[in-house]
Amino acid sequence: MSVQDAANTVSLLGRRILVIEDEYFLAEDIAQALTALGARVLGPVGELCEATSFVERDVAIDAAVVDVNLRNEMVFSLARLLRARMVPFVFTSGYDKSWIATEFQDIHLWEKPLDLPAMARDLAGLLKIV
Repeated sequence: MSVQDAANTVSLLGRRILVIEDEYFLAEDIAQALTALGARVLGPVGELCEATSFVERDVAIDAAVVDVNLRNEMVFSLARLLRARMVPFVFTSGYDKSWIATEFQDIHLWEKPLDLPAMARDLAGLLKIV
């Protein structure tokens, strides 16, 4: 299913989605897919310190797409901040679920290469849109 086909069944209209991804082209693909579904994309942000600063600010974030490993830094401290703010998120990674910290085993993991329409549906479900 293409992003355009997903747009017929999923809408992220007006939702502010933070994209945290250090691979430039993948970050752009994610941002374009989310924008096509009506989301307002925040970022993309590619470094852990920058992403942490962004989440710590008083910025409205409806959901996030979070790469597990940013420039060789695991993002679990950032995931704790997102949870504390009650921001739903999904992980993306080239790693399998065994690399995810135990406390985050309940978070959906999208392995690379990403199925962008399916990931968008997952986000919509987390936001109770579908």
